[in-house]
Amino acid sequence: MSTDTREQTRRLGVETTGIEIIDEADRTARPSDLFWPWFAANVSVFGMSYAGFVLGFGISFAQALVVTLVGVVVSFALCGVIAIAGKRGSAPTMVLSRAAFGVTGQKVPGVVSWLTSIGWETFLVITATLATATIFTQLGWSGGTTTKVVASLVTAGLVVAASVAGYHVIMRLQSWLTWITGVATLVYIALTVGHIRWDAVTALPSGSTQQVVGALVLVMTGFGLGWINIAADWSRYQRRDASGPSIVAWNTFGGALAPVLLVAFGLALAGSDKKLLDGIGSDPVGTLATILPTWFLVPFLLAAILALVSGAVLGIYSSGLTLLSLGVRISRPRAAFVDGVILTLGTIYVVFFADSFINPFQSFLITLGVPLASWAGIMIADIVLRRRDYDEEALFDPAGRYGAWDWASIGTMVVASVLGWGLVVNNFATDASWNNWQGYLLEPLGLGRFVDDPSGAYWDGNWPYANLGVLLALVLSFVATLVLRRGTVRRQEQRAGSGT
Repeated sequence: MSTDTREQTRRLGVETTGIEIIDEADRTARPSDLFWPWFAANVSVFGMSYAGFVLGFGISFAQALVVTLVGVVVSFALCGVIAIAGKRGSAPTMVLSRAAFGVTGQKVPGVVSWLTSIGWETFLVITATLATATIFTQLGWSGGTTTKVVASLVTAGLVVAASVAGYHVIMRLQSWLTWITGVATLVYIALTVGHIRWDAVTALPSGSTQQVVGALVLVMTGFGLGWINIAADWSRYQRRDASGPSIVAWNTFGGALAPVLLVAFGLALAGSDKKLLDGIGSDPVGTLATILPTWFLVPFLLAAILALVSGAVLGIYSSGLTLLSLGVRISRPRAAFVDGVILTLGTIYVVFFADSFINPFQSFLITLGVPLASWAGIMIADIVLRRRDYDEEALFDPAGRYGAWDWASIGTMVVASVLGWGLVVNNFATDASWNNWQGYLLEPLGLGRFVDDPSGAYWDGNWPYANLGVLLALVLSFVATLVLRRGTVRRQEQRAGSGT
């Protein structure tokens, strides 16, 4: 970025940098700076809602606590590893991924990444819209169509405005949102802790190993793995001498701290009240508000919306960068605006036309989670294999050392995704019938049986619902890349050492 451009950015508050390499003079961030965006994006009462999804697998409170701790921490630690690439290459995640997939071949995982980011940010705005309608109804105000339309447009507008402004504005915004949402969340806990009934919580029966694995996969996919495709977007402004382990540590600490505590408290709440547990599926945040005193409903709503906006801002900012990495020739602010329009349309469809909210979302999450997990395995292995910074010019040159296509990585992703989809199932055959093809390997491997009952089709057995395909795609891709691409990375590093 030129000096004139930097001055314009500071004056207008709008980041004009797109997917190009960050200028050395602008790389002033420290590892501890990563705490703020990750903590602000995840210190949301929506984290408590995940308790309902976890307990929905039929596991005990103790099992759910272990699943939450392991799933959240490990998944955000994987984000931290990806974030190291941002420091090494000063470019967005999906541009850095070109070193593993080739400059042109990167478009394959790039499309998956873009769809995932769009899905997440739309989901967060939908949640804010539904919560507004529920809380307005509790207050005796209108929670109907007009309220939902206004709520969706206002929330989407806030998200798009912050995302268009860019990195520097977002970093300042996230530090403020951290304090606001953090305080509101603490007040929520203080007001609802008396709702917990430990006799009911401890009486929850234990689940099988398969059920625990299924809950673990959901937690990993819903938290860290849901963000992993954008992890380097926030570390590309790190100083070149920043410590890699420190980047991993601050990324993990910032991302995991709030979810672990919030989900743990949510487990106690949801385990105490079956009505609360059942309601979370259709309206996560709004259901949590039903146990609040009336005087705190408006502050709770504002804090919840700000927290959801905080998460959505990270998503739409990065989805705009991903769109640019796919070859769309518009400015970064315009890319964020385009994604904002898609976000708004998606929100309107789900809120006003879809019969169920959480069912299609979970189906969507697991479906994209398989190839995204495969990409993550490949990218993490590529980062582990490398000892040098990226050749920044080659990231934009198909004729450079990274080449146009890396068929080993692309082939690994395709094979791992195909196998992974065969080991996950669509739990929502009615609401997401477009996904009923999944799970085709379960019966041949003796892991489950599909029952086509007149009252409704379902999978018999526990392994089908463990969603082993996500873990398979992650681990298989990581191992395959370590084996298949070790020589390729070594040759690339040797070319870097020779200055060619």
